[in-house]
Amino acid sequence: MKIVVVGDALVASSDLEKAAQELNVNEEVQVEKFEWYSDLSKEAFQEKILAIEKGGSEAVEIPAGICEALVDADILLVHIAPVSKKMIASAKKLRLIGASRGGMENVAVEAATERKIPVIHVIRNAEPVADFTVALMYAETRNIARAHLSIKNGRWDKGFSNDAYKTTLAKHTVGLIGLGYIGKLVAKRLNGLGVKVIAYDPFIDPKKLVDERLDIELKGLHEVFREADIISLHMRVTKETTNMINAELIGMMKPSAYLINTARAAVLDESALINALEAKQIAGAAIDVFWEEPIPSHSPLLTLDNITLTTHIAGDTIDAIPHSPYLLRDVINDYFEKGVSDMQVNLKS
Repeated sequence: MKIVVVGDALVASSDLEKAAQELNVNEEVQVEKFEWYSDLSKEAFQEKILAIEKGGSEAVEIPAGICEALVDADILLVHIAPVSKKMIASAKKLRLIGASRGGMENVAVEAATERKIPVIHVIRNAEPVADFTVALMYAETRNIARAHLSIKNGRWDKGFSNDAYKTTLAKHTVGLIGLGYIGKLVAKRLNGLGVKVIAYDPFIDPKKLVDERLDIELKGLHEVFREADIISLHMRVTKETTNMINAELIGMMKPSAYLINTARAAVLDESALINALEAKQIAGAAIDVFWEEPIPSHSPLLTLDNITLTTHIAGDTIDAIPHSPYLLRDVINDYFEKGVSDMQVNLKS
């Protein structure tokens, strides 16, 4: 069996190679390695990541010679390197694509689906993002970051724009939009804190939530926005979800409610959020992802006193990314054993 792996500046090709060698394929494995900007610094590599997140798999260069290598390949494993339509078209024998990350912007999933090639991914930083999401709920509702900033600026502020609504997290109802792997981890943490959780996800089987011992009440999208005290977004970016959280939905939120986004900026209408915060239509927001990164110095978000901003660091821990090839290995081996996987993004029955 031939497996092609593509390393980059964040995930070593040697780790992907080792993970490939440990796949349960019951055949002798031949691994061919490629590099995709592996020589760049982490900071310089961010430009490549942003290009992919904005433009997808066709917006960046593919590794030289990879199409020729894919002609007789059985499996392709990458981190954030592009898996373009051209690459998939050249891979005549390909039977699996694996990506050791959560976002699928770098993979031409539709092209893979047309060829009936399963695409498996992992949420490499799911635990860190879930932790960070709950932390943002605390930071925004209890003004932790704002109090810190006031002291750093020589003040001792004790009054904030949400003073009329301040209470403990356990007295809030949290509404999750999307119950994928990260959404469920957030729910699990909130269950442990005694927080009521409601959620919208049209693809979730309620019985599965019971089997996973998650206390979540599924509701319609409008119901969640009307009833929740904190809305937390956990959706992928698709044609259907782009700007899905718009002025209409935000307008349904309580004046005392908060909006949290650690998913992708594109699922949230930027103007709608800014307008709601400027008008004090909602109590506040906390976001870790932006429509342009770094955030422009002229952004209205920087002038608001009812938002917590962080620099896209929700998943940034020292071990999440380097370990991701081995997490992908485990998920693929589980898929080989069971024939199905929650981490399969296409061709689900």
